[in-house]
Amino acid sequence: MTPRVPALVLGLCALLLGNVAPIPVSAAVPEPVYYLSLGDSLATGYQPGQGDTDTGYPDQLLSRLGARAPGLELVKLGCSGETSASLLRGGRCAYPEGSQLKAAVAFLRANPGRVRYLTLDIGGNDVNRCVRGGALDQKCVLPAIRELTGNLWTIITELRRAGGPSVRYTGMTYYNPVLASWLTGSSGRTLATVSTPLVQGLNGFMSTLYLLAGYRVADVQRTFATGDFRGKATVEGYGELPLNVARICLWTHMCARGDIHPTVEGHTKITDTFAAVA
Repeated sequence: MTPRVPALVLGLCALLLGNVAPIPVSAAVPEPVYYLSLGDSLATGYQPGQGDTDTGYPDQLLSRLGARAPGLELVKLGCSGETSASLLRGGRCAYPEGSQLKAAVAFLRANPGRVRYLTLDIGGNDVNRCVRGGALDQKCVLPAIRELTGNLWTIITELRRAGGPSVRYTGMTYYNPVLASWLTGSSGRTLATVSTPLVQGLNGFMSTLYLLAGYRVADVQRTFATGDFRGKATVEGYGELPLNVARICLWTHMCARGDIHPTVEGHTKITDTFAAVA
């Protein structure tokens, strides 16, 4: 015969169990969300003597965007030395998919709805090659711009087609590193002066394409005051300079080292420009 449990014991068990809090069920782990960064050496945070770093604008921008999208993860696909042609077709850096564009498209398609932000800087290396021996090769400029604009349109429309309307796409205009030639004398000042409207024209083409494709534009050209020869600023070691030249000296390595890349402070200025519109 099965022994009977006294009613008093059953009552105590019921009372105790009634006071025990239920064991919480673990909350479902949210799917990751991404910020996808594409471009050339600006997107890799390249610094002379160090190579690619984590101090560039994509890494700085991650912390800004992460405040809006907790858990945001950065995916950097940039390639130092990349041109619009190599980004489109490959050949500069190794990607399993064959090119930076194909890698980006594959990532967007593999993560539908989870890529919140995409930034792109490309084109600087397309036209920098037209400055040779301290002079601007005029015959090189127009073909370079023509090729860049064609490639850029293909790149940005393919990215948008793969990512869809939920991604916030932002493209970047460029500063003019050739402005540093102002420091080298009268011929250098001529080169700085002549190069500026060409850079502004190129940025105008690029901005128009970005806007037509539904991208926002981070106008770094404006941040660096690229066309402002009238404003003045003092730079230690160089004295008073036109504002556009001063900002190149302050925010890139051009004046001190002859290197076109932004300093960490320069990347912060670029980050500020992206953050205002991204």
